[in-house]
Amino acid sequence: MHVHANHGGHDDGLDRRLRLSLWVTAAFIVVEFAAGIRANSLALLSDAGHNFTDALALGLALFAHRIGGLPASASKTYGYKRAGVLAAFVNALVLVALSLLIFWESYDRFLNPREVQDTIMLVVAGAGLVVNLVVMKALHGDSHHDLNVRGAYMHMLGDALSSVGIIIGALFIRQTNALWIDPLLSVLIGVLIIWSAWDVIRESLDILLEGAPRGIKLEEVSGALREVEGVIDIHDLHIWSLSSADHALSCHALIEDMPPSESSVILERIQTVLLQEFSICHATVQFEHIECCGAQEICSETALHGS
Repeated sequence: MHVHANHGGHDDGLDRRLRLSLWVTAAFIVVEFAAGIRANSLALLSDAGHNFTDALALGLALFAHRIGGLPASASKTYGYKRAGVLAAFVNALVLVALSLLIFWESYDRFLNPREVQDTIMLVVAGAGLVVNLVVMKALHGDSHHDLNVRGAYMHMLGDALSSVGIIIGALFIRQTNALWIDPLLSVLIGVLIIWSAWDVIRESLDILLEGAPRGIKLEEVSGALREVEGVIDIHDLHIWSLSSADHALSCHALIEDMPPSESSVILERIQTVLLQEFSICHATVQFEHIECCGAQEICSETALHGS
C-alpha cells in the first residue's frame, strides 16, 4: 500500500526572493572585483570570487526550485526533485576548487607582498557586509527546509564573515602597514569557503546515495511504528530522501489477519505518525498477516501483499 501526502506547488515568493538576491549579488561582484584590482587587494578579489560562488549558488537554487516544481512523468516518476540536490553538490565542489586557487595565490602573496589601498578595502567590505546581510534575511526562512537554499544561505553567511574579516584586516593594515595581513585574510576566506561547502557536500551525497535523512533515525521510526495500534511488528524498513525536504519510506508491517477494509484504518494511523513525527510524506507499506488456527495453537506468519 502506498500513501502520499500532497504538498503545495511552486513557491512564487521564494522564486522572487532568489531572483532579487541573485541580481543584487551579481551587481556587487562587479563592484568588488573592480575595487580589488584598484586596491591591489587579494582579499577583495578572493571575496569577489566567493561572491561569484554565492551568485552561482543562488542561480542553481533558482534553477533547482523551478525545475523541482515540474510534474512527474512516465520516465521521471518522482519528478525532478533531486535536480536541486545535484545542483547543490556541484556548487559545493566548485567552492572547494575556488578555495584551492585562493590558497595558491595567497602563497605567492606571502612570498611577494604587495601594497594595498586600505580605504577601498574598508568601504567595499562594508558595502559587501550590508549586501550579504540583506540577502541572508531574505533567504533565512527557506534555508531551514531546502538544501539548495541553505547552501546559498551558507555562502552568504560565509561571505558576511569574510567581509567582517576584511574590515578588521584593513584597519590593521592602516595602523601597522603589515602587508601579509591581506594574503592571510585570503587564506581564512578559503578555509571559510571549504567549511561552508562541506556540510552541503555531506548532506547532498547522503541524498544521492539514498542514505537516511538527516535528523531521522531508523530505530526511532521503527519504534514509533510498533506503537501504532494494530501493528505487531515492523521489519524491512528503509528510509531515504527524494530531496532535502521530501522523504520516503518502505517497510513490512505485521498485523492480525483481517480484510483490507479494516487494515486501511491501520494504514491511516501509520501515515499520520510518519507525517506528523518524521515529516515522511511518501510511504509504501506491505502488510503481513498472522493466521491463527486456534486459541491455544501457535500462530504462523504468512506474507500477503497489501493493495
